[in-house]
Amino acid sequence: MSLSLYDLTVPNYLQTLAAVSGFLKKGAAFCEEQGIDPDEIVQARIVDDMLPFSFQIASIAQHSLGAVEAAQSGTAQPPRDPGTYTYADLQKLVDDAQADLEKVTPDALNACEGKDVIFHLGKHQLPFTAENFLLSFAFPNFYFHATTAYDILRARGVKLGKVDFLGRMRMKM
Repeated sequence: MSLSLYDLTVPNYLQTLAAVSGFLKKGAAFCEEQGIDPDEIVQARIVDDMLPFSFQIASIAQHSLGAVEAAQSGTAQPPRDPGTYTYADLQKLVDDAQADLEKVTPDALNACEGKDVIFHLGKHQLPFTAENFLLSFAFPNFYFHATTAYDILRARGVKLGKVDFLGRMRMKM
């Protein structure tokens, strides 16, 4: 069995986006139960010198849907300023990324194999092929930011476990 670029990326993005959506909902429920304004979590960090929760969530969308769009367009960039989101905005950002990725067809993404993708970071340009961009840049960033968002919620007291991070696994039936 051979795996396509689509097979290697989109199902994994969808699995983790659904998990992130779920743990964001648990975070909102926790805030309601504890009488905490969920928007307080938007700027939460584990340590002072890291980017806030809002950046972690924006990066999850950027390194999933945004990465697929970059593979198609040939250009990528970091997410927008994370200071402009509310907690509800972050939930919507993840849910919208998931809904839009569900519309991506295998043919559309597989057609990007070998295509050039340039990641623009300030004055720097990082050149990739679409598959190397997705698998060696976007994927590690996607999982890093999903893990960090999960960890921030855990550090704030939200009751999450490993299954909340894993989401619905694609098991043999």
